[in-house]
Amino acid sequence: MSEVAVADIYIDDSVSFESFHLDARLLQAIKQLGFKNPTLVQSKAIPLALQEKRDIIAKASTGSGKTVAYSVPIIQSILAKKSIGKSESQNSISSIILVPTRELAKQVTTFLEKLCVYCSKEVKILNLSSQITEQVLNSLISENPEVLISTPSKLVQILEKKQQTIDLSKLSYFVIDEVDLILSYGYDDDLSKLAEYLPLKTLQTFLMSATLNEDINGLKSKFCRLPAVLKLNDEQLINKNKIVQYYVKTTEFDKFLLTYVIYKLNLVKGKSLVFVNNIDRGYRLKLFLEQFGVKSCILNSELPVNSRLHIVDEYNKNVYNLLIATDDDNIREIDEDADLEPETDEQQPVKSAASKDAVRSKKDAEYGVSRGVDFKNVACVLNFDLPLTAKSYVHRIGRTARAGKAGMALSFVIPDKEFGKHKVASLKSAKRDEKILGRIVKQQNKLGYELQTYQFDMKQVEGFRYRAEDAFRAVTATSVREARVKEIKTELLTNEKLKRHFEENPQDLASLRHDKELHPSRVQSHLKRVPEYLLPEGARDDKTKIGFVPFHKVGKKKFKRGSKKGGNNKSNPLKSFRGKK
Repeated sequence: MSEVAVADIYIDDSVSFESFHLDARLLQAIKQLGFKNPTLVQSKAIPLALQEKRDIIAKASTGSGKTVAYSVPIIQSILAKKSIGKSESQNSISSIILVPTRELAKQVTTFLEKLCVYCSKEVKILNLSSQITEQVLNSLISENPEVLISTPSKLVQILEKKQQTIDLSKLSYFVIDEVDLILSYGYDDDLSKLAEYLPLKTLQTFLMSATLNEDINGLKSKFCRLPAVLKLNDEQLINKNKIVQYYVKTTEFDKFLLTYVIYKLNLVKGKSLVFVNNIDRGYRLKLFLEQFGVKSCILNSELPVNSRLHIVDEYNKNVYNLLIATDDDNIREIDEDADLEPETDEQQPVKSAASKDAVRSKKDAEYGVSRGVDFKNVACVLNFDLPLTAKSYVHRIGRTARAGKAGMALSFVIPDKEFGKHKVASLKSAKRDEKILGRIVKQQNKLGYELQTYQFDMKQVEGFRYRAEDAFRAVTATSVREARVKEIKTELLTNEKLKRHFEENPQDLASLRHDKELHPSRVQSHLKRVPEYLLPEGARDDKTKIGFVPFHKVGKKKFKRGSKKGGNNKSNPLKSFRGKK
């Protein structure tokens, strides 16, 4: 097996897509997508796949272009075969792309459709994980689409039930995207079953991953023949020098207080992705923020898949600026972690029959949010709950600073001495925050990155505390359960009753909002207004710049006026404001 060590470069300016001798229709689509030069993984993988017909194992960071690296060779090969005299009536399934989640299946499908926009008659694409009826799915499969996209479990399910309808005898390409995530999701058995249906001797295989470890050896021996291994030295999922990373040591309640201050005063400009470690936690935070008029939407594994896909799509279209996402990677780790203390009241099983039925609704095992899903233009990742591993931290912050854009990551950390002091806000995973922080800092330093301490000026924050306490008291365990039940029922009702309508009138789907208020048990409308006396003097004088408040403790020299608009400081991720002298 040959290995190609790849330097830490994002774009390879020395190579063009034209140099790969691609079909004109494919080149036109690539140009329309805005790709000028291939990324490094693309410039190495595409020639190896097309010219040398090599199996490819690629380790490359999120955002480095792995999807293009395997999609272009597949589409080009299909077009090349059809151009040498094979009629369109002789369609056959030639490619299978496996992904870990339904969200990623939808994302890859959408990208491939854009890549095949000028050759859609020659290359048909089918997402097996899409929410369509079995009859429709069977009808589409019978047309032998050239490319199938699926999660491993869904493909196995179809093969075991409908072996006669899927002819894989002419399968030429097999892709496993996000290999490490697929393995961590427990798809090992499904992959072993799939091997029985695939013509392994004639397959060209692509294994794409952000990390390579011993777990991949089994797949390599099973699906690959003399693969070329591409390794990018950059193990980060972020763009170097494009992201600033900060952490704040705080109390359990002050997580909520600081989040209120940040988003009520618009201290972050742009869209934010807030990560929490369990579903109740997400609803508690949403209910807390909505009392101040801060709108947010929820994304977790309990929501119907159509709702999740729509939420991601609307977020990417800038309909929502604040998305609270439950990281199910951490839920799995929490469930498996025997060291941690029992759940607090916040996570105790619900007691009412109605709540039990709704909250026990089956979580989607094929849900994933911290990885794979392409959230666009994320300005800030807020780790409201610190992840349980340094690896998860990297995947989370990889949602920002993508495609050459800048971003910031801010993480709340509970010191050991503060753990458990606020029972209602406690989360058992916080017991290990300082230990995990140490691992994260060590990992980042090793890779040449730095996590800096962010010191809020708590004297100015203190004025908001009583309002935060008042709002927090209104968000009871009962109101969290009721909100959770209400949203699940609403989303299910919408999905079932309006499914046909939305299929016939897709434009109406845009009117469906996911950031509506769920209401805690006690609604306090007065909290939505920020009293003028709470604001620093500068902000009172210039109300047009409310939200650019100096909550960050820095030296005076760092706040020298940097532009005519005044006061912006590149070292400070939260916008700063200085009053007139």
